[in-house]
Amino acid sequence: MGPQFLFATGIENSNPTIQNGTVRVDELEKCGHYQHWQKDFDLVQELGISFLRYGPPIHTTWLGPGKYDWSFADLTFQDLLRRNIAPIVDLCHFGVPDWIGNFQNPDFPDLFAQYAYAFAQRFPWVQLYTPVNEMFICAQFSGYYGWWNEQLTTHRGFVTALKHIVKANVLAMKAILKVRANAIFIQSESSEYFHAENPAAIGPAEVMNARRFLSLDLNYGRRVNSQMYEYLLDNGMTRDEYHFFLGNNLKQHCIMGNDYYKTNEHRVSPDGSTRAAGEIFGYHVITRQYHERYRLPVMHTETNLWQGPCGDEAVNWLWKEWANVLRVRNDGVPVIGFTWYSLTDQVDWDSALRENNGNVNPLGLYDLDRNIRPVGQAYKQLIADWDQVLPTHSVCLQVPIVMPEESNRLWAKEQEQDIKKASADKSTSQANDAATQ
Repeated sequence: MGPQFLFATGIENSNPTIQNGTVRVDELEKCGHYQHWQKDFDLVQELGISFLRYGPPIHTTWLGPGKYDWSFADLTFQDLLRRNIAPIVDLCHFGVPDWIGNFQNPDFPDLFAQYAYAFAQRFPWVQLYTPVNEMFICAQFSGYYGWWNEQLTTHRGFVTALKHIVKANVLAMKAILKVRANAIFIQSESSEYFHAENPAAIGPAEVMNARRFLSLDLNYGRRVNSQMYEYLLDNGMTRDEYHFFLGNNLKQHCIMGNDYYKTNEHRVSPDGSTRAAGEIFGYHVITRQYHERYRLPVMHTETNLWQGPCGDEAVNWLWKEWANVLRVRNDGVPVIGFTWYSLTDQVDWDSALRENNGNVNPLGLYDLDRNIRPVGQAYKQLIADWDQVLPTHSVCLQVPIVMPEESNRLWAKEQEQDIKKASADKSTSQANDAATQ
């Protein structure tokens, strides 16, 4: 297909556990998607959207090693195929099945790769993936803040969760590529910044601003600085574990997804405590920092804001984020997509899913009765205005995006075979080079 800009939304499928693993927070259930999934897909099409961040509920789909219940995934993904909506598949969104336990389990990465492989085999027409969503946030909230899953509050808990989560993501990418050689991986990751309140807080802020990059540094096989290397090793990562990431760089298959919310910037006190700073630098400045570090095509993969008492707060935020995307793009950064997350309102994100209160958060393009919100109307108009105007930067991608209805066409099959052959030739060449050294 020709180049296009990826206007997207998502259906919130977070599913961490809280209360020491005794309560599962299933956002698909809370937001009514199990009952209204067909209507939800109708709404995606009404907005003029062709790309949807979406994934099966991991805790009810992945029943054990090699054991799966694909019943709901079969229904929903076959309908997405019929509608020619391209899913960006979230396979792990903040939670794991009960039988895995939590992200401290060292068996998780290899087992998760098997799950990813099985999914790719069952749905070979799927090209776009986010194997593990927001790896840094998942490790931080589970292993350091004590909010989800293992609910630990230590640096070792964070590093252990992080190394398992990122390794799972890398192994899942490798597994999916065995099935779909032209798969593209969009790393949806929170783009953070930590501001020092005063000179005494500069040290802690610098550490936090280095630590925010750890998930993507490891995922993209980028060497960390000496301070972060010592931090990782002091908190349980071995030298061999670190070198696994350096030796498994799949960056050429990736798009860097940057999520940005009003809560992504933080004020740091001298004692290392933080509080919300609000929007100071904004998406433009922080995304430039991430792009300068990794030099990958960029997609704005999440943003939202509450519809407040005036009714236009979320609309104004949408336009502000879109202006930031255009600014980043005009600065020469290859921006290939934008996402308002999520399609409908969410539940209990006011407590970061730590409490099971049933509080509806008016963050969606539609409310939970599936009535469109002002921001939904504004996003629909934005897409209509810009969709045919933007010459996309997707030409920067090494592999073109194939829409679901195109997956069986001859040119798409030939493209995939060419990529497989090129990959095999590269592997053979590397093996020969290694043998002669």
